[in-house]
Amino acid sequence: MTISTPEMLVTSHRNTTRGNTVPAVPAAPERMTPERISPARTSPDRSSPDRSSPEQLLSGVGVLDKASLLLGVLEAGPASLARLVSATGLKRPTVHRLVLALERLRLLARDAQGRFILGPRLGLMALEACRDHLATTAEPVLGELRDVTGASARLYRRRGYMRICVAEAAVVGNPVAQDRVPVGAALPMNAGPVSQVLLAWERPEDLYEGLRGAQFTAATLSGVRRQGWAQSVGGREHGIAAVAAPVRGPGGRVVAALSISGPIGRMSNTPGRVYGSAVIDAAVRLGSGFQR
Repeated sequence: MTISTPEMLVTSHRNTTRGNTVPAVPAAPERMTPERISPARTSPDRSSPDRSSPEQLLSGVGVLDKASLLLGVLEAGPASLARLVSATGLKRPTVHRLVLALERLRLLARDAQGRFILGPRLGLMALEACRDHLATTAEPVLGELRDVTGASARLYRRRGYMRICVAEAAVVGNPVAQDRVPVGAALPMNAGPVSQVLLAWERPEDLYEGLRGAQFTAATLSGVRRQGWAQSVGGREHGIAAVAAPVRGPGGRVVAALSISGPIGRMSNTPGRVYGSAVIDAAVRLGSGFQR
């Protein structure tokens, strides 16, 4: 008697079946760990992000990951709906639904051309995020700078194409309404010495992108890098002069801008020459806190 082995039974079954073969049993799926999940798998959309998409930090919650991806695109500046679809690889209805929801929450807003931009609530969030170190450290430095110069002193952070006031030491009883910039105020990056300082040391591609629509030129920024400060006389507001200098963090990277401002009659028509050294010294002291 011949004993049939499992291999012989399978072969015999295939030979006696009319043109049919027994399908192979699929292998057990490989266990996937969170680290191996790709951005495309967090979304039910069948289209995959293009290679120019920004890096996405994954939470494992699909809708949050998509919202984070959209915010990441807008960090680089205003974007239309079509641009958001192209940059993220998400389907247009998905992007449209999410940006409208984020706009209702004031996490997104629109610019004059109807493009989407980061919303005002993000400015307040950024303020809280950096308050624990930089803004807290800045308070005594700003107060001393105000007392020495007789001008209002402020600290600004950059967020995309906005500059946000994160700390202030204003002159008491300042009669100039145009010189009032409350903490948390978000202003565009297209004008003023603060914007020039925050852009001047950026990478070339970011620098020239920031110059689009700006009221200053690449030559202006070259001068800022050379002298270490920027100034304006009657620029953002008539009757106001201002000086700004960079605050540097680890590696010498510009992380904020320190500025003073006040009436031209008090600060003169050459505020940079008069107060530039004092502002630079205060900015260096503030930046030294990162090394502690």
